[in-house]
Order: sequence, then structure tokens, then C-alpha cells
Amino acid sequence: MPMLPIPIFAAIVLAYLAVRTLLSEGRPLLVAFLAACAMQSFLVAMVIGYDFAWLRPVLPVSATVIAPLAWITLQDVLISQVSLRQVGFHGAATAFTLFCRIFAPETTDIVVPFVFAGYGVAILYILRSSGDMPLARLDAGRVPKVLWQVLGWALIASAFSDVLIAVAFMTGNEHWAGWLITFSSSLVLVLVGLLSGSPSASGVAGEDSAEPVPPPRETSKEDTEILAALEAFLNCEPMHLDPNLTLSRLARRLHLPEKRLSMAVNRATGANVSRYVNTWRVRHACKLIEEGTTVTDAMLDSGFNTKSNFNREFLRETGVPPSQWKQGKQTLSNVTRISDASQGS
Repeated sequence: MPMLPIPIFAAIVLAYLAVRTLLSEGRPLLVAFLAACAMQSFLVAMVIGYDFAWLRPVLPVSATVIAPLAWITLQDVLISQVSLRQVGFHGAATAFTLFCRIFAPETTDIVVPFVFAGYGVAILYILRSSGDMPLARLDAGRVPKVLWQVLGWALIASAFSDVLIAVAFMTGNEHWAGWLITFSSSLVLVLVGLLSGSPSASGVAGEDSAEPVPPPRETSKEDTEILAALEAFLNCEPMHLDPNLTLSRLARRLHLPEKRLSMAVNRATGANVSRYVNTWRVRHACKLIEEGTTVTDAMLDSGFNTKSNFNREFLRETGVPPSQWKQGKQTLSNVTRISDASQGS
């Protein structure tokens, strides 16, 4: 009975994620990233599982396609759409690896881990240094950042496993190297694919971030004016009820740079834009529940996609779960809290 190597199963899972993403969201860079992970897992299976030795020189070159694509995909799905020029620039890592493979093959054991670790650190740095993700769904909260942070660490873990594999070959323990390649590559590639393929890991397809504009010198008065304009806009046009609302769309409607709006909301309310918008959503849900709407319908009509996020935000804002609010067991302090919070700082 023929046995399928573990990387083949990983390749099948990743290929499925790529096809699903292509059909449901149509994000070319995310699809390319998932497809690259699937192809790498397939190549590993051919070399390790079926002894296609002539493919072995290809592995380090094809591997260095994944880390740059992870960085580019993060930029494209959460920050701003990436141009072909930017994609070409990051292709330098793969081109350099190919050069090393042809003219100095012994250096690839250093180059490949360096590429993975470098891009992993870069992903962690940009996530730590940035505020709200312009293209992320506000309903997702911190989930996109957490998923991509795990992905960044996965790239670093892959770099570490590459070092262990190189050590195994240098010490004559090729059998250990085979197992390390099989399990580490499959685990990391599937983890990377599952994380990046999660709906919460990406924003709304087809949106773009506005061109970065240097924010003016901020003052408390300016922050207050921006918050007042935001409140007036949401009262007039309830965009917060759209579950696909992003910081980019909100800033564009207010004719403000995304970072300027994010900083103003943060300083004026002590919360990020996602939490601020969720306050408005919870307020709307409270009214619907009081009018007799079911909790599930109130959740969906208020801009929430998932019950877990709705329950968490509702409890944080009101101090009671939705079911208790529906039973009329809220206290005066709960009502005051949600009323004051929804009106801003």
C-alpha cells in the first residue's frame, strides 16, 4: 500500500487554502503566498519522501520566496496595497539565494536562515511599532496583529530549524536531517498557511490605504474637534454598523490621514479606533435588545460578525452579558456607562 509523506498532506492543505482564498476573496498576493507554501511542501516531499535528488538544489531557492511573500502579504492585506515595484524589490532575496546556490553553494546554509529570521523580525517590528491596521476590519480587534505576530515567530522558528538541519549534515547525521526537514518544514508551512488563510488575518479586499500624510502638530483642541467630527458623522451616517468597516474607509470619509484619526481617538478616549467603534455598535445593540430584537439579530444588525467578539465587547462596555441585558437586569451604572462611552470622552 503506497504511503504519502507528511509534507504531501501539508501541501494538500495549503493548496486547498490557496484555492479557497482565490475563489472567496480574490487576493492575488495572499493566494501567491499560500501557493508558494504548498509548492515548497510538495518539493520537500519529492526530495525526502521519493528521493528526487535532482530537486534538492531547488529547495533553498524556493524556500526564500516564502519569507518575502509573507512580508508583502502582510503589507497588502492590512496596511496598504502593494505595487509591482515593491514586489520586485523583495525578489532580491530569492535572486541572491539563487546566485549563492550557483556560485557558492556552501553559503546557502547561512543565507536561507538569515532571510527567514530577517523577515520574521521585520514582521514583528512593524506590528509592534504600528498602531491600528488601516485595512483590518475594525470588528476583528487585535486578532489580525496576534495572528501575524505568531506567523513572524514561525518564520524565525523555521530559520532555527534550518540551522539545526545544517548542523545535522555537517556532523554526518543525515538521518536526523531528513526527519527535521520533514517535520519542521511541514509544521511551519501549515502553521503559516493556516494563520495567513484565516479570515481575521486579512482586511477587506479591494480597499487601499490613503497616501501617508505627515500629521500636523497635535493639540488637545484638534483631537477634540476630530472626535466631535467623527461622532457627528457616525450619528448622521452609521458606518459603524458595517461589519467590513476599516480605519482606511473611516479616515477617507472624514478627509483625514489614518494615523491622524487613530491618534486623535486614542488620545481623546484612551481607546483605539476598533474599540471606539465597537462602543457605538454595542450601544446600537442595546437599543435593539431593549426593543425586543433577539440577541443574535441585534449582534448581526450592529456590525458584529462573531458571537464571541460581540459577547466580549458587550460585557466590557455594559458590565453584563447580552442575555442579562435582555432580561432587563442591567443596573443604572451599566446604562450610564454605555451611554457615556458612546458619546465619546
